[in-house]
Amino acid sequence: MIYQFRSKAGPDVIMLADLTQRIFDILGRPLEPRGILTVEQLPPLITALETAILKDLEERAKSNTPEHESTEKPKLADRLGQRAYPFLELMKQAKAKDEPVMWGV
Repeated sequence: MIYQFRSKAGPDVIMLADLTQRIFDILGRPLEPRGILTVEQLPPLITALETAILKDLEERAKSNTPEHESTEKPKLADRLGQRAYPFLELMKQAKAKDEPVMWGV
């Protein structure tokens, strides 16, 4: 399934279900076919996603040390920060312009 996120504050963001589910798990929200992130909800959600991205970067840095070279390295495309960046930016733009983020409408 494909999710399209919209806000008057910025361009639409389209994501596949696997990434969307991963992000919503991080945000602690159920993923529904339709929904809205209100302006009041955005600040803690932005912080939660930024924290998860930093944690992902730290874990990847640790896995790149010489003691972990024998294990399979994660693919570059699997980096959370890279994949979630458009959605994070949409949330930041929406917060700055006091606009909600909606999907499934």
